[in-house]
Amino acid sequence: MYPTLSDALHDLLGINIPLPIQTFGLILALSFFLAAYILILEFKRKERNGLLKSFTVTTIKGKPASTSELFWSGAVGFLVGFKLLDAILNYSDLVNDPQGFLLSSRGNVIGGILLGAYSVWSKYKEKEKQKLAVPQTVTEVGYPHQFVMNITIAAAVAGLIGAKIFHNLENIDDFLKDPVDALISFSGLTFFGGLICGALAVIWYSSKKLNVPPLVMCDVAAPALMLTYGTGRLGCHFSGDGDWGIVNTLAKPSWFPFPDWMWSYNYPHNVIGEGVPIEGCVGKHCFELIPPVFPTPLYEAIACILLFFILWKLRTRIVTPGVLFFVYLLFTGVERLAIEQIRVNTKYHIFGKAITQAELIAVACIIVSIVGITLLKRKNSGSS
Repeated sequence: MYPTLSDALHDLLGINIPLPIQTFGLILALSFFLAAYILILEFKRKERNGLLKSFTVTTIKGKPASTSELFWSGAVGFLVGFKLLDAILNYSDLVNDPQGFLLSSRGNVIGGILLGAYSVWSKYKEKEKQKLAVPQTVTEVGYPHQFVMNITIAAAVAGLIGAKIFHNLENIDDFLKDPVDALISFSGLTFFGGLICGALAVIWYSSKKLNVPPLVMCDVAAPALMLTYGTGRLGCHFSGDGDWGIVNTLAKPSWFPFPDWMWSYNYPHNVIGEGVPIEGCVGKHCFELIPPVFPTPLYEAIACILLFFILWKLRTRIVTPGVLFFVYLLFTGVERLAIEQIRVNTKYHIFGKAITQAELIAVACIIVSIVGITLLKRKNSGSS
């Protein structure tokens, strides 16, 4: 396992460079950029086909810097400088615990003041160069694909918050024991929480700001959501963040053509320090699982990347708005319901049956998808 990028570089290339970059966070960030690229492609396709229209964006050019612009430039500059100078002066602390360092109250006030002041001055000079004697109102034509980065940021922020909230609700005892660590840790994210909150944020932004109908936005996002989840699960696997399966000591069956570690894996050097000490290992991540477990993050990554290609193919064949998204929900629900059978998760006891939060939501996704596809098909048939 490679908890940090430094671990990967050292093992694969023999290079020892201490970097404050965790593997899970890096792969998750790359997944969001990949999602943005897929969104741009799909937005442009629908724009060419006339399914999405342009809209007007009105701005006022030539105004001097406002008080609020200067304030926010200074505030962001102060925060960056506050952390940056402290990180430079105490680099080893940053490398040893990146999220604890960045999310704590520690920092360097001098660095914050210097960069904050520079940011205010820079914003002021920028606006002065653009200032006109009489500010002009300019109306420009905009297209949804030009605002994909805003959509991605909205999805990322709301999705991460939702994933963290749902995880802590699912593991309320762990949250009560150490609420600070439960909130700032990059591990411990519940996919369905991220999906629900991220989807709501994206639908609100796209419908209010970009004039994209909710069902069309859902269809645009469906392939990107599936691919992002699949690649994000690679981050879970390569960092060993605890999202693995149940104990698996069964012999690899003859029908399983892949390497032994894909059947049963012990996640050595996992990022959460779970398991037993590795003999002879010195350092921060020196634990492995004994006995080994099903590497379920890898299974999900493979399944969801394959399902992405299916959705990508279907997107040009399904014409009724909303149906592609409900197909995505069906795939997601079935995939997650299947993987939960061999995955470690908190179980609730409902009517005498043990069930996980993910299983409940997966079943709901399957039901909603079937009902949604049926209603949309019926509506489409009735209107044709």
